Amino acid sequence: MTPDVVKSYDEVRPQADYVKRVAMVPMRDGVRLYTVIFMRKGTANAPILLSRTPYDAKASTSRNDSQTLTEVLPVMDAEFVDDHYIRVYQDIRGLHHSEGEFVMNRPIRGPLNPTKIDESTDAYDTIGWLVKNVPESNGKVGIVGSSYLGFTSLAAEIDPHPALKAAVPESPMVDGWMGDDWFHNGAFRVSGLDYALEQSTGKAETGAKIPRGSGDDYDVYLAAGSVGDFARQWGVDQVPFVRKLMENPAYSGFWSGQAVDRWLATRPLTVPTMLVVGQWDQEDSYGAPAAYRALEPKDTGNDKVSLVIGPWRHSGVNHYGYDLGALSFTGDTAREFRVRYMKPFFDHWLKNAPDPQTPPVLTYATGANRWEVSAQWPAGTPTPLYLDAGFRAGFAAPQAEGHDDYLSDPMKPVPFSPRPVSLSTSEQWTTWLVRDQRFIDGRPDVLTYRTEPLTKPVHVMGAPQVSLYAATSGTDSDWVVKLIDVMPGDAPEAGQQGVRPSMAGYELPIGIEIFRGRYVHGLATPAALTPGAVERYGFGLPNVDHVFLSGHRIMVQVQSTLFPLYDRNPQTFVPNIFNASRDSYRAATQSIYHGGAHASAVLLPIVADDGGAAAEPVVAQARAP
Repeated sequence: MTPDVVKSYDEVRPQADYVKRVAMVPMRDGVRLYTVIFMRKGTANAPILLSRTPYDAKASTSRNDSQTLTEVLPVMDAEFVDDHYIRVYQDIRGLHHSEGEFVMNRPIRGPLNPTKIDESTDAYDTIGWLVKNVPESNGKVGIVGSSYLGFTSLAAEIDPHPALKAAVPESPMVDGWMGDDWFHNGAFRVSGLDYALEQSTGKAETGAKIPRGSGDDYDVYLAAGSVGDFARQWGVDQVPFVRKLMENPAYSGFWSGQAVDRWLATRPLTVPTMLVVGQWDQEDSYGAPAAYRALEPKDTGNDKVSLVIGPWRHSGVNHYGYDLGALSFTGDTAREFRVRYMKPFFDHWLKNAPDPQTPPVLTYATGANRWEVSAQWPAGTPTPLYLDAGFRAGFAAPQAEGHDDYLSDPMKPVPFSPRPVSLSTSEQWTTWLVRDQRFIDGRPDVLTYRTEPLTKPVHVMGAPQVSLYAATSGTDSDWVVKLIDVMPGDAPEAGQQGVRPSMAGYELPIGIEIFRGRYVHGLATPAALTPGAVERYGFGLPNVDHVFLSGHRIMVQVQSTLFPLYDRNPQTFVPNIFNASRDSYRAATQSIYHGGAHASAVLLPIVADDGGAAAEPVVAQARAP
């Protein structure tokens, strides 16, 4: 009758090639944060690479049950721990195994945070503890991480600890209203409700989900009414962060006061920083370029701040980079970047390795499939691609003014991805930004303008800028603009081993963005639109390095819904769209103007053939089995 229970089992066996330690690191207010420390056996006088995460430090460092360190840690850590870096992951305050209270994207100490602690002070206290209590350390710390971990990496640079010597924030959450997770130019991203519930419930340990069933999300959200009605239907309106979202639909001080780029702009640059983002980042495309704009003017030697744009999805830099959706690249572009650029950057600042001459700007030219180095960003000269009569697009300014109309019905919104839509399915969510746009061909509520086949390549390096002249018969409207590379209808090679599916005629999105019309005269001051009045809507598409090849066409599409990625605009002005009544959703006639005084265009940042950018030699990687 001996009880068949053991108190614990140490999964790190004597034969393991690594050491693992767990510590509850004290903060200045007495709260302790769960911290897990890994290193290869025999490590000494080594730098520390830190990540501060809301996504469970314990689970993040348990990729496989193994005695081999590179199998236990995430893939991106292999090159570092193989070179005897000390790898540290920490649960942020209030989540998983850490103590304290969680606040989403906790604002820095100041008007929105009257306490004496924030993610900056927690990073400071953590780094101070690590360099004193990890005897294998050389006293130098770097910080790295993507998405929310990108946010905590940037926060660590606010009043940084002296031992923090380098940072690589990847796809950081910087401004949740302008273009990162919660809103894009005022249009709300409905998947934020699921995220807020999961992160806010039971220290994010319970995996709380909205139990809406397994049907098409397009139908589920449409049937609910407003996104506020959906939140109330499932009780998530009582989640504190959801309430903050619903009570702050405009760009008030609530949002501008917690924009990380504004924090960075007010402080000196002391930590060498490499900012990284994927060209097709479906969640946080805004943050890294915004932080770069804030930091770069302080980098007088052009050697402390760099920007990297790779051919990846959100956080793709930390995974395999062979392909994305239907696109294929020259080997594992993510590993290539980590080995050739990111690790030498850390080695220089943390291990006194020779200066690797980190490029000021490193981008991957999709279309041409090559890495390029630039001295500045954007690298191109803004060149208008005009919309014209007959649904043409071209670089010559049209003289005659006209407009094209479509009926936008919020009860029949344009889907952002082929149906059925599942916002929680990884394959659909991570690749929708490169989805062939032919799935909406023929819809009368989508206007399509295209050039003739190009006679020479058009190389863009920067964020294309939308200058859209439009009018509506309603009193509010959303405007969605897509920049698309239309591939020629060439006959592909017959199917053989290693041949990819044909992309003949493929309509590849290069940039997609939305703007909520009520903010045309002020992001903090929403106002009704005047029916029939022509307004100019100016906003940016995501930053890209792309080559439209000869024989391809450039396409611009304009529509007013992108559902259910974004909530529907009722097209009738209401004070708060979260609370729009069902009868406020009304069809409206939308007019897109071209030529004359109202020449709608997308300004492409075009570089000459040499681009002012040096092409980097491509290092091909064999595809892993």
